[in-house]
Amino acid sequence: MAISARAVILIGHPMKRAKTPAISLVFVLAWASHSSGVASARTASSETHATDVNVVRITTELLEHSQFSHHPLDHELAKKWLDHYLDGLDSRHSLFLQSDLQEFSAYKSELAGESRGEAETSAAQKVFARFLDRLEQQTNAMTAALKSETFDFTDRDRYSLDWEHAPYPRDLATARALWRQQLRAEYLQEKLGDKKPAEIVKLLSRRHAQQLKTMKALSSDEVLEVYLNALAHVYDPHSNYLGHEEMENMSISMNLSLFGIGASLQNVDGYCTIHELIPGGPGARSGQLKPGDRIVAVKQAKGEPVDVVNIPLTRTVQMIRGPKGTKVTLTVLPAGGSEGAPAKTVLLIRDQIKLEDQAAKAEIVDLPNGSAPLRIGIVDLPSFYANINSTGKSTPRSATADVAKLLAKLTTEHVRGLILDLRHNGGGSLEESIGLTGLFIRKGPVVQTRDLSGKVDVESDDDPSVLFDGPMIVLTSRFSASASEIVAGALQDYGRAVVVGDTSTFGKGTVQSIVPLGAVMDDNHMAHSYDPGALLVTIRKFYRPGGASTQLRGVAADIVLPSLSDLSDVSESSLPDPLPWDAVPSSRYSNLNRVQPYLADLRTSSAKRIQSDKGFMFLTQAIARVKKSLVNKSVSLNEKERRDEVEQDKQLERQIKNESHKLHAAQPQTYAISLANAGHPGLPAPTEAATEKAPAAAAKADHDKSNDEDALAADGEGHNAADEIVLAESERLLADYVRAASR
Repeated sequence: MAISARAVILIGHPMKRAKTPAISLVFVLAWASHSSGVASARTASSETHATDVNVVRITTELLEHSQFSHHPLDHELAKKWLDHYLDGLDSRHSLFLQSDLQEFSAYKSELAGESRGEAETSAAQKVFARFLDRLEQQTNAMTAALKSETFDFTDRDRYSLDWEHAPYPRDLATARALWRQQLRAEYLQEKLGDKKPAEIVKLLSRRHAQQLKTMKALSSDEVLEVYLNALAHVYDPHSNYLGHEEMENMSISMNLSLFGIGASLQNVDGYCTIHELIPGGPGARSGQLKPGDRIVAVKQAKGEPVDVVNIPLTRTVQMIRGPKGTKVTLTVLPAGGSEGAPAKTVLLIRDQIKLEDQAAKAEIVDLPNGSAPLRIGIVDLPSFYANINSTGKSTPRSATADVAKLLAKLTTEHVRGLILDLRHNGGGSLEESIGLTGLFIRKGPVVQTRDLSGKVDVESDDDPSVLFDGPMIVLTSRFSASASEIVAGALQDYGRAVVVGDTSTFGKGTVQSIVPLGAVMDDNHMAHSYDPGALLVTIRKFYRPGGASTQLRGVAADIVLPSLSDLSDVSESSLPDPLPWDAVPSSRYSNLNRVQPYLADLRTSSAKRIQSDKGFMFLTQAIARVKKSLVNKSVSLNEKERRDEVEQDKQLERQIKNESHKLHAAQPQTYAISLANAGHPGLPAPTEAATEKAPAAAAKADHDKSNDEDALAADGEGHNAADEIVLAESERLLADYVRAASR
């Protein structure tokens, strides 16, 4: 079947299925939802079943012929499809038995195309029906154990968290043993939060009964979405099937009309996991959440917490979303700590995410430098936004234009060096990444793209003007992705800026296109009884001016600073079946050689400071603890051992926070530059230094923050203690760079 398709090109954060100028995406979503006047809701009928089959056929055809790998759905990929589907339902490898897998293996030939038609959807239905049977057996077994057993946590046994490589249980007896260990781990987790036994029994019984009830109530849409996402992820982790509800969620968020916590969420091993916090949103402002945190329960202003472990992400999103001004309390397992650390509660007030809160901003910092301060500028860019406003209409607003305005102010105020902070920038518009790079180079190629046919296009900055020509640092992390990697990679290739931060950036070097399936079915004269959603498909890869791909490897830092985010599993290489790294011939560009002459000395001076800096000493200890936890991929089920680990983690966290408070208290003269005041003459009043907290006061504040629902945040600006320590060292590095370059 030859498929004709219409699509919109997307580039953006790997954890957000689309981040592109809203006007384009919103138009496509409206088009997809109303094509042919088909009702958006599904109804059970033979027509609906026929549409399901057609959706599977079209999705398969588009992936085979339009995805970058251009690979037919053969037996090898069919096996992966089945494996991904099983993982999507049973991420812990504890429900399906070996006998189930043997039975399911017969479906591989059907999935590979030998028997296209109804068999493609019936396989999904049969596997899901078996999943519900096994889940009910697990729920019954756990409920019975909670009623009859008294759990002891004095032995030295451990609970394995290496689910990805764990074999499925041989038989039901083996499965029951796994379920009991899982239940013990959950029980101890709650006990570490100082809950009473009766309270724990009630909570866990409700959690598992609720999970079974939720999964039994899944609509055909939701099951089909899991099935087709498994197919899309066979090709690469950023190709996705977007069902009708997912499309609706995307449309709402792209119109900026979604009231919630301001976070990009993804299901990871059954946990609702935060992958990005939107600047200016309640979650970011609270200072209590960070990427990698796992939300395990959601509580409304009135009512009990509802457990959300192992339930579909769309259901969790519905619970978190709500009217502006209302309260939502999240129970969170913090990232960056040892596995098995106790949960904390975070109270947030839902709000609308405004463009102004997500826009670029800057600071001018007067660093101590003998008789006269050394003035530097910091530009914080949270995303490569373009043409977005609350109505979805095009405006001249863009990241490049906004940064240009800030740079004009910084130059007027005679800053001698610049930090471009991209640590929390997940990407955005490709055009904006090219334009922004052009603010720092005279002319030349910024990024190369290669399509399915192998054709390479070179995208260049043709504007010879340079808005800032002094020493420059690009600050990155594992969360810097896509468009951020284009900018960092180009400025590094040109020898224009020192890249400082985590070992490397995320490593997403691909471009996606959104294809509304309703429009495709119309073009191919295929009837459909409901809105079939869309396919997000990878169609291109991008490369640095020097020819290297950012795929998998990201952009390596010239100077690496110790960071907890550098240990995160948030990276392209940690995702299943990523596209490989490769390279294209180098484009023609001029290496400015502004970095290499000074790099060795900058590394040496930074390493000396880090060695004696208390903040980094505590950070290094925390990193070592997390590394050990990640290597073990298991948690102790010994209560004393776990409580000791928890106390050590808390102590390190307090020490890191205290060092951050000291930095705030001793901060040099700093001026906040916003887009609103950038055009005003002179400087605004300097920002006030934070009052240093004593350790006891800081500990009390942390306790109050966790337990008082009216204490919404410890830091209204969402400052992260570890981030502040890294930024302070980056400022010192820039001062070294400025002094060396001016000799």
